[in-house]
Amino acid sequence: MAHLNYIFNLSRFSKRIISLIVDAIFVIVSFYSAYWARVSALPPLGSQSFQLITLGVLFITLVVFAKLGLYRAVLRYLTFHALAVVSLGTLISALSISVFAFFLDASLPRSVPVIYGSFLCILCGGARLIARTLVAQANGKGCKKVLIYGAGAAGRQLALALKNSDTHKVIGFIDNDKTLRNNVIMGLTVSIADKVKQLIEKHSVQQILLAVPSATRARRKQIIDSLVHLPAEVLTIPDMKDIIAGKAEIDELKDVEIEDLLGRDSVEPQQSLMEKNVKDKVVMVTGAGGSIGSELCRQIIKSQPKTLILFELSEFALYKIDRELSSLLVSDPELSVELVPLLGSVQRSHRLSTSMKSFGVQTVYHAAAYKHVPLVEYNVVEGVRNNVFGTYYTAKAAAEAKVESFVLISTDKAVRPTNVMGTTKRVAELGLQALSDSMQKPTDEQPSTCFSMVRFGNVLGSSGSVIPLFKKQIEDGGPITVTHPDIIRYFMTIPEAAQLVIQAGAMAKGGDVFVLDMGEPVKISDLAVNLVQLSGLEIKDDDNPYGDIEIKYSGLRPGEKLFEELLIGDNVESTAHPRIMTASERFLGLGQYEEFLEKLDAACHNYDQDMIRDLLLGAPTDFSPSDEIGDLVWNQLQASTDKNKIVH
Repeated sequence: MAHLNYIFNLSRFSKRIISLIVDAIFVIVSFYSAYWARVSALPPLGSQSFQLITLGVLFITLVVFAKLGLYRAVLRYLTFHALAVVSLGTLISALSISVFAFFLDASLPRSVPVIYGSFLCILCGGARLIARTLVAQANGKGCKKVLIYGAGAAGRQLALALKNSDTHKVIGFIDNDKTLRNNVIMGLTVSIADKVKQLIEKHSVQQILLAVPSATRARRKQIIDSLVHLPAEVLTIPDMKDIIAGKAEIDELKDVEIEDLLGRDSVEPQQSLMEKNVKDKVVMVTGAGGSIGSELCRQIIKSQPKTLILFELSEFALYKIDRELSSLLVSDPELSVELVPLLGSVQRSHRLSTSMKSFGVQTVYHAAAYKHVPLVEYNVVEGVRNNVFGTYYTAKAAAEAKVESFVLISTDKAVRPTNVMGTTKRVAELGLQALSDSMQKPTDEQPSTCFSMVRFGNVLGSSGSVIPLFKKQIEDGGPITVTHPDIIRYFMTIPEAAQLVIQAGAMAKGGDVFVLDMGEPVKISDLAVNLVQLSGLEIKDDDNPYGDIEIKYSGLRPGEKLFEELLIGDNVESTAHPRIMTASERFLGLGQYEEFLEKLDAACHNYDQDMIRDLLLGAPTDFSPSDEIGDLVWNQLQASTDKNKIVH
C-alpha cells in the first residue's frame, strides 16, 4: 500500500509517462499473445516485417490513445466514457495491424488482429478499472460508510452525487419495495428494510440517508421509528420542492426534522379563508418580530395585503423581520405590499390607537405577549401588564379605530392554569369576550369589530422551545436536561400554526374561542431519546453505563404542569376546517371586567403581589397555582424586610 500511495502522489506528468509505458507493454504483449494463441508459436523475432509491424502498431496506438484524451482522464473520476475511448483506440490499433501486414507482405493470419484487439481492450480497460478501484479504496478509508434509504429517483440521484465524494462511501440501497430486493442499481445492491441492522454491523455503517422526499410525514415517521434504535446517524435530503426550485442540492444532508418524528401531515390551507381578512387590506401584527408574529407576517404577505404594519417593541427584532420581508418583496415582483415597521409597546394605548387610525387598519393579529412560563413567574407585574393590559389596550384601540377583525393568539396554558403566564392569557381572553359581548346589538348585527381568539400548544422552533436546546446539548456531549420523566406536550410547526390562526380568524363571528387540533401529545423524554439515537449515539443510563448522552431530570419549573389541555369544558364544536374547533366558555360582562382591571392595575402599581394573586384567583380563570409567589423583586423585598426586623 505504501508503494501505491507513492504512485498516487506522483505528479500528473509522471503518471502519464507511466501510463504510456504500461500501455506500450500491453500492446506488445497483446500482439505476441494473439499470434501465439492463433498459431501456437511466437512470431519470428528476427523478422524485420514483424519488428516494423510491432513498432508501427505501438506508435499508432499510443498516438490514438493520446489524441482521444485517455491520458488526460483522472483515474478516480473514470467513467464508462474512458472504456469507450479504450475500445475505439483498440479498434484503430487492430486495423493498423492489418494495414501494416498487408503493405509489408507479412505472413499474418487474418484472425490475429481480432484476437489482438480483444486482448488489448481487456488489458488496457481492466488495468484502469483496477487502478480506479485501488484509488477509491485508498480515498475511501476516511469516508463515512452510508446506506441510502430509498432506491427511487431521489435515492439514485443522491448515490450519483456521492459516487465521487471524498466524505461518504455508499454501501447500498434500502427499500421496502420487495420487487427490488437484491437488484443492483448503479453497482449498488438493494436490500429490504429488515436487513438494515445486518448491513450496519457487517459494513460498520455510520449514517443512513433518507431519500424519500415525497413521502408523507406519517410514512416518514414509520421509517424513522424503524431506524431510530440502530447505531447509525439518520440524516435526510432536502424537500423535493426545494431541490426542484434550486434552493437546495440533493446532497445537502441535514438532520431529520422534528416534524417527521411527530408524523403529522399538515392540511393544505383553504385559500379563501387565508385571503378573507388579508387580501387588499391593511393588516397589523403586534409582536411582529417574535416566533409566531414573524411567521404570521410571512404567511400574510403571500396573500397580498395592501399594507402590512409590523408593530414590535424590540428594535432588533423589528429590524430583522422588516429586512427579511423587504428582501422577499424585492425577489418576488408579483408581491406589491407596503411594509410599515412601527416601534411601540402594546401597553401604550395612545400609540396603538393613533397608529391604527392613521393607517386605517382593518385586521389585527395580536401576537405580542410574554410566553415563557418561569420568566413570567419571576416577573409577575410585567407579565400582567403586558399580557392582560397590553391585550386590552390593543383591543380597545382596535374598537376605537373600527378595525374589522381582531384575533388574539392565545395558548393551551390558559386552560386551568397553574402559572401566572397561563392565567394572564386567560384573563386576556376574558377581556376580548367582554368587549365582544358589549358590542353585540339587539338586532344581532355584525359588531364593528369582530373579536376572536385562537388557542394552541407549543410550536416547534419557537423562542423557548426545547428542541434547539436538546440539539445544542447533544452537540456539547450532554447531558440533556428534561424537567420530568412523565411530562408531555402538544407540538405544531410554526407555519401550520400561523396558517390556522389566519383561517380561524376568517371564520369568527364575534367572541369565538378557536382551538387548534394539535394531534397526539408527545412525551418530552421520548423526544429526547429519539434525538440522541437519530444522531447515531446511545443513551447513557443504568442499563447502559457506557452510553454517550445522559438524560438528567431537573424537576418541574415554577408554574409548570405535567400536561396541558386545550379546552376548559366539553362543549366543543367542529368548524368548516378539519383542524379548527370552536368552544363556548364562560366570561365576564364588560363592567365587571373593567372593575376587575381597576383593582388589578392598583395592585400592580403598589407592587402588591398578594393582592395580584388574590385577584387572579378570584377571576373565572380556574387558576390553581402550583408554587408560591415567585416574583424576584417581591421575594428580595420580603427578604430585606425580614432581615431588618431581625436587626431591630
